Amino acid sequence: MGLDFSRLLSERCHQLAPSGIRRIFELSATLTDPINLSIGQPDFPVPDAVKRAATDAIENDHNGYSMTTGVMALRNRCAQHIAQDFGWPDGSTVAGAKDVAVAVTTGTSGALFLMNMALLGAGDEIIVPDPYFVAYPHQATIAGGTAIRCDTYPDFKMTAAKVEPLITNRTKAVLLNSPGNPSGVVMTQRECDELLELCRRRGVLLISDEIYDEFAYDDAREDYAQGRRCPSPGRAPGAHEDVLVIRGFGKTYGCTGWRLGYVAGPPALVNEMNKLSQFSYVCAPTPLQLGAIATFDADMSGVLSEYAFRRDMVVKRLSKHANVIRPGGAFYAFVEAPPQFGHSGTQVFEAALERNVVLIPGNVFSDRDTHFRLSFATDRQKLEQGLNVLDELFAGTPAAR
Repeated sequence: MGLDFSRLLSERCHQLAPSGIRRIFELSATLTDPINLSIGQPDFPVPDAVKRAATDAIENDHNGYSMTTGVMALRNRCAQHIAQDFGWPDGSTVAGAKDVAVAVTTGTSGALFLMNMALLGAGDEIIVPDPYFVAYPHQATIAGGTAIRCDTYPDFKMTAAKVEPLITNRTKAVLLNSPGNPSGVVMTQRECDELLELCRRRGVLLISDEIYDEFAYDDAREDYAQGRRCPSPGRAPGAHEDVLVIRGFGKTYGCTGWRLGYVAGPPALVNEMNKLSQFSYVCAPTPLQLGAIATFDADMSGVLSEYAFRRDMVVKRLSKHANVIRPGGAFYAFVEAPPQFGHSGTQVFEAALERNVVLIPGNVFSDRDTHFRLSFATDRQKLEQGLNVLDELFAGTPAAR
């Protein structure tokens, strides 16, 4: 007779359900040649210069631990990039910086985990958007706190007006994700500034998850001194004092498996995250950190143009049948289920799956099940095939094969 793990496992394990996205990925692996429009993984290769830099690091025996905060050369490039992008101080190097701390993390999910562990305990709250990246509420639970959902329907913007009623004396932070997953919606700079001003008035930290910052399309970018860039609360004057910015390399450069991200913000928080990392992740993979230095010189404009074309394909085809908020960034569309499916994302998911098309129902990302997420991070031919099937499904006519 085996051990009684229902008794041995911690309460946090009992509180967590397996990831809905992972269950769908495992399901799609059992299908024969599926049209997979579910996965949030770029379909382009890592730039050659980046691969060579990582390979060179391995061959030159840079395979040991780095500092917990990351390889200094990469941290410096991250600090320079943030300083150039936002105009934050201490931008030339991280050595001796007093006002801004920069640290490399084991992916952006690792950064989010450390942030939750640093801020939350029993009774503490963090406000997250609904719909949300699937890890947001569960990481808060693991840390012992509670994620308070901010209903962002129907436009999927986490504005100050929506957030303010949710702030209590237990609120530690507000977590903004723009461009957003699953919606692809991008906040305007004015909306970012207003949300930051609210957090400042209430003494709450604003966290900006910007994993898709380079995946903002031209129609969602705004003019700044640095050129046309994605809006961010980090652009507000003095934001380095009360905004934690989280960025990553995986989505922008196609290296999701490298597990590399970075944080920039107040030293009082980043230093505590580093302390927690010493006893958990230790450090991000050293040779891959060295490879990531080359990403800052990579030109991804061609990839972005291709994804913008696919975005327009999706919006044009599906808006004939359903309500589609035009994504300003990332590579997802979060589509309202048509009325003939009872406005149920699960019903659309099940019907599409019967036709070998894999989507993700909205209840994986939300307390609602009114939408489904479609990823256009796949080649045009597969995307066209999937859109043909959805045309057939929504219009009741045979799809072109």
